[in-house]
Amino acid sequence: MRIALHVWRQVNAGARGGFERYDVPGITEHMSFLEMLDVVNERLVEQGKEPIAFEHDCREGICGSCGMVINGEPHGPVRRVTACQLHMRSFADGDEIWLEPWRARAFPVLKDLVVDRSALDRIIQAGGYISVRAGSAPDANAILIPKRNADMAFDAATCIGCGACVAACPNGSAMLFSAAKIAHLAAIPQGEPERFRRAYQMVAQMDAEGFGSCTNHGACEVACPKEISIDFIATLNRDLVRAELGWGAER
Repeated sequence: MRIALHVWRQVNAGARGGFERYDVPGITEHMSFLEMLDVVNERLVEQGKEPIAFEHDCREGICGSCGMVINGEPHGPVRRVTACQLHMRSFADGDEIWLEPWRARAFPVLKDLVVDRSALDRIIQAGGYISVRAGSAPDANAILIPKRNADMAFDAATCIGCGACVAACPNGSAMLFSAAKIAHLAAIPQGEPERFRRAYQMVAQMDAEGFGSCTNHGACEVACPKEISIDFIATLNRDLVRAELGWGAER
C-alpha cells in the first residue's frame, strides 16, 4: 500500500513549525504505525535528511510514550489502543494521514512530534504517594480490602500517563489523569490518611502547570487508551471539596 504523510516538523521549542508531506510507498498492512514511521525515517536518513522525531519505548501499549495526534485523534482512529499498537490495516491504500504532537499549553513541543510531558510527573510528585508505613509485601497482603475497592484502585491505576486526555480536551485539562492517580490511592486503606490533602496538593499543582479546567466535555474518556472513566473526576471533585473545607486535610 501507498500512503501520504503530512507530519508536523519543528526544529526545537523556540522555532516555528509546519507540516511537511512525505509519499510513502511499499507499506504493508501488517506493520504497526511506529514501524511505518521507522521505515520513513530510514529512507530520510538514506537521503541525508533529518528523521522525524517521535517518542517510543516499550511499543506494547504500556509505557505511554508514543503519544501523537493522528488525523485529529489522539493515538489514532481505533479506540482502546495506543499509537504503537495501531496497525496500518486501519488505513486504506492511498490515504493521507496527518500527524501532529499533543496540543496543550502545558505540553510545549520540543521537536516534531515530541512534547515535554514533565508537568504530569510534577503533579504526581505533589502528592501521588503514600508516606505512611505500609509494611512489606506479606504485611500489605494481610490488610483486607473489599473487592469493590480493589477493583476501583486497579481500574484507576491502569492510567499510563500518555497525556491523550489532555490532548483531546478542548480546555487542555489534566483532570482525568490527576483523578486516576488520586483515586487509585484513595481506594485503599494505606492511602486514606492523606487522601484529602493529596487531592488538594495535586490539583493545585495541576493548576500551577497551566492545564485548563474540566467542563465535563467527555473527550478525555473517549481518547483514553485504557478507557478510564470520568467517574473518577467526580470522586476527585468530592475529595477536593472536603479538602477545601478542611476535612482531614492539613494545608
